[in-house]
Amino acid sequence: MTTGVDLGQPQAQAIRSDEDVVRVRQLVRTVSVAVKLSLVDQTKVVTAASELARNTLVYGGGGSVEVVTVDNGRRRGVRIVFADSGPGIADLDLALTDGYTTGGGLGLGLSGARRLVDEFDIQTAPGEGTRITVTKWAR
Repeated sequence: MTTGVDLGQPQAQAIRSDEDVVRVRQLVRTVSVAVKLSLVDQTKVVTAASELARNTLVYGGGGSVEVVTVDNGRRRGVRIVFADSGPGIADLDLALTDGYTTGGGLGLGLSGARRLVDEFDIQTAPGEGTRITVTKWAR
């Protein structure tokens, strides 16, 4: 079975529309299956990627994502980097608080995504955009 994805190379996807958010979900699912994440872990990382892609579109004004396989010598995983040139996050601690929202949603985007992955790193500053890197490892 071919996945249509070269696992040796990072896979990039622009995030400019709702359709792109769907494409991000599909790409992350494909790579997650290829690195043999469990179904539960596939669902977790796809859900996190969907939340972060939507945030990139809605709050960052669009941006990009890069999906790559990683290997730490013991296990394989999926690393996903979301980047935008939007307004950045003024109060990161507040934005990472459960229930906090500026968009009238459930407020589970950043904090929920952080709980769904094994590694979560965010770099942001007002006026400088946001870069979020998440990793999910195979068990």
